[in-house]
Amino acid sequence: MNNRTSDRMTPTAAQREAQKVFRDTRAEAPVSEHERDQQAFHANRERLKSERIAREAAAEQKPKT
Repeated sequence: MNNRTSDRMTPTAAQREAQKVFRDTRAEAPVSEHERDQQAFHANRERLKSERIAREAAAEQKPKT
């Protein structure tokens, strides 16, 4: 078995670029449907929370008659 560095093939510039592109796409894990739903739920909950806080603040500013 011969495993010298000089015997190994070095990748060409095009091969290195291709490896970089493929490595980047593999690194991104696809988001599951459940995770997408959870993200949407939390975003909606935060939006509703901020609207509620704004309504409560506006109600406190309004003078009572």
